[in-house]
Amino acid sequence: MARILLLGQAAFGRDVLAGLLAAGHEISAVSLPPDREGRALDPLKEATLAAGLDTVQRRSYRDADAAAALRADTVDIAVLAFVTQIIPVEVLDAPRLASLCFHPSLLPAYRGGSAINWQIIRGETRGGLALFRPDAGLDAGPVYLEKELVIGPDDTAGSYYYSTVFETGVAATLESVELLLAGEAVPGVQDESLASYDPLCRDEHAGVDFDRPRDGLHDLVRGCDPSPGAHCLWRGETLRLYGSRKVEAESAAAATVLAIDDEGMTVACADGALRFARLGTASVRKAAAAELADGLGLAVGARLEAA
Repeated sequence: MARILLLGQAAFGRDVLAGLLAAGHEISAVSLPPDREGRALDPLKEATLAAGLDTVQRRSYRDADAAAALRADTVDIAVLAFVTQIIPVEVLDAPRLASLCFHPSLLPAYRGGSAINWQIIRGETRGGLALFRPDAGLDAGPVYLEKELVIGPDDTAGSYYYSTVFETGVAATLESVELLLAGEAVPGVQDESLASYDPLCRDEHAGVDFDRPRDGLHDLVRGCDPSPGAHCLWRGETLRLYGSRKVEAESAAAATVLAIDDEGMTVACADGALRFARLGTASVRKAAAAELADGLGLAVGARLEAA
């Protein structure tokens, strides 16, 4: 049995916590971001409260008393399970054995907080995950364990994470803990010549121009689904596109709406067509394409505009 500090959030952090407790480990505390007003309680927070564990919630860990609040120097391992906050190196280096961090790519490729988005946007068919020892760099520490994963041709950032990365990632995190405790974890130095980094995927990266080739647009929409949501314009309003599929259609001017039916809205691209199952606007987060198009006055023959 080991004494472990868990830092994380969401369902991933919850399931890692459950696995650590099932393995008989002592959890010194669980650290996660502050509660968000008007939002449901974080799943990890719910599980922490149900288990009667100490909770640490801070907006920042960069201040002088952060290390004392986490008491990282009293644990064997600190596990970072879906952490988006910056954790200072003095906290990361404090545990007796090591800190262990999950990342959803095969490091050193795709460092950064939007690794899944960018892998899909770039059309990757081979993805993966890594468990590494975090240091002062960004996702740059030595790697303990990696798992290669397949990215399907129609996977979205959401479907790939929940159907492929999530379960394997939780299991790999728990496996890495046991390897560290057994002294069997062999850290491999990342090859900096192969390193790549991308910024957080935001609206500025998600604009759709239908004059571009179909394959690249399909990957962009998939990589931004569900967030931030790839978008074009219709009558000056942002129109978000979800559930992209490549389809065969008659040649037409790019950005022309070719069909709207129960399967979605089909739009011509530079060299083919894409069908979007769902659409979204500022007032409607996501709805069936035919339903939302009707309310927007969006019909066959309409021409969408580049964002």
